[in-house]
Amino acid sequence: MDDAAQTVKGNGESAHGLIQKVKRATRRRFGAEEKIRILLEGMKREVSTSELCRKEGIHPHAYYSWLKDFMEAGKSRLRGDLKRSATEGEVESLRRENERLKVILADPVLENTLLKKSLIGSEIDGLTR
Repeated sequence: MDDAAQTVKGNGESAHGLIQKVKRATRRRFGAEEKIRILLEGMKREVSTSELCRKEGIHPHAYYSWLKDFMEAGKSRLRGDLKRSATEGEVESLRRENERLKVILADPVLENTLLKKSLIGSEIDGLTR
């Protein structure tokens, strides 16, 4: 095929590019509950993994990636790793609190430093006189 045959009329975009764009825009997003449901169904072994993936409309690579993440999270939990990721809101709140505390602490520390320097300077002047 020549370039003219592959170009979509109007905007100069190739047919392949348009198809990829539509696929990305219409790609199904699976939530955590759906992923868990699919993984548990696969663990039951009532149907083959390939058949399950075909039925759910997912690539087997995605299934095995979800399974690996699921098993790693389970291992961490059983080991007692209770650390969790902070949400963006929590991180932003902690940053604001940190800045506020820096300001509150910085003023007294600066005043204390200036006072010490002034005392040291007056002691040196007293010794030299």
